Amino acid sequence: MIHCFGDSATLGRQLARELGVTAHLAKVHQFPDGETLVRVSPNVHKQAILIRSLHRPNSKLIEMILAADALRRAGAQRVILVAPYLPYMRQDAVFSPGEPISQKVIADCLGRSFDRIVTIEPHLHRTHQMGDVFPCSADALSAASVIGRWIERTGRNTLVVGPDEESAPWIRRIAEEARLPFVVGKKQRLGDRRVEIEFPELPTRRRAVIVDDIASSGGTLAVAARTLFRKGITTVDAAIVHAIFAPRALGRIRSAGIRNLVSCDTIPHSTNVIRTLPLLTAALKEWSQ
Repeated sequence: MIHCFGDSATLGRQLARELGVTAHLAKVHQFPDGETLVRVSPNVHKQAILIRSLHRPNSKLIEMILAADALRRAGAQRVILVAPYLPYMRQDAVFSPGEPISQKVIADCLGRSFDRIVTIEPHLHRTHQMGDVFPCSADALSAASVIGRWIERTGRNTLVVGPDEESAPWIRRIAEEARLPFVVGKKQRLGDRRVEIEFPELPTRRRAVIVDDIASSGGTLAVAARTLFRKGITTVDAAIVHAIFAPRALGRIRSAGIRNLVSCDTIPHSTNVIRTLPLLTAALKEWSQ
């Protein structure tokens, strides 16, 4: 059985239809002091899948932990969390005195509540695998295949571009899927909001597609686009996985000359074009066999 909240109902029903199972909506009641009470369907199978993207995470995390407990008390022996966007993964060290390691705190909390956690392209840095931090089974699905197929469909005379060297293996997989050449830049951070990106010699192409796992301020995309234009690229598009987009980010990206900006549907946004349902369906079908 699939269980979802109101903001994930569409994805939950789509996934249930693909898997040939039923979808049930969890209900949330809020008390006057701000506490929440979560109610799930009392008719629960032995395995329950709870699906919700966890952008704007703070209230959602409490609700997910309560829902996991409710599902177990209703009879579920195994509870799987499917979170297309998983928050708090970037803070994997104490960067300044007095800070927490947020990644470990959230991973421990979710790992004690769920038997398996499934996400798409978590924003990891020094952590190489989800299993290195979660105390339960944890799987990170790659969006490389669906992004690569989108790029292939939208034009052949194209160069796939990664903004930094850290992204090189991922960019290579996307380019292989699209059957196109690729380059990665060398990014130097000059401050909280300032970066410089250098690219090597570019193959002769008219169009470039910048690919990144997450877009928040839009600064990296804007700098990369301006650099590509200076090196002779005439058209720049961008494809990202998680559409965070802080205020004024879209304006910053558009002003840099990026023509088409698309994202995966891990976070609902007007730029959602690339569907991730096939990734989730394939993974869950494989594990259920």
